[in-house]
Amino acid sequence: MGDVTDNTQGWMDLGDGVERRILCQEKALMGVEFQFETDSSGAPHSHPHVQTTFAASGRFEFTIDGVTTVLETGEALIIPSNVVHSCICLEKGNLIDSFTPRRDDFMEAHGLPLD
Repeated sequence: MGDVTDNTQGWMDLGDGVERRILCQEKALMGVEFQFETDSSGAPHSHPHVQTTFAASGRFEFTIDGVTTVLETGEALIIPSNVVHSCICLEKGNLIDSFTPRRDDFMEAHGLPLD
């Protein structure tokens, strides 16, 4: 069974108004929460993981593979594997992301074991 992470102390400051915490994980799947301040952003990047993003609060402008859309509270989207994507926070909020497989780079950055 996957681990339930102590998410009361697990926030990592990523700079520029963005924080991240790992909610739960196993090798095949990971749940992560991001907090964004208004006007903060996630730089363009890609990764081999399939990602879902749910806007728990706030408003976000996502650009995925060159297509821009606004994600409102309560809405979700899927980001395919290896597709360049980014976001800009239009209104302070939180995103709940799922990654498959697990983001081992996040595990290492948070000092969690890869077992």
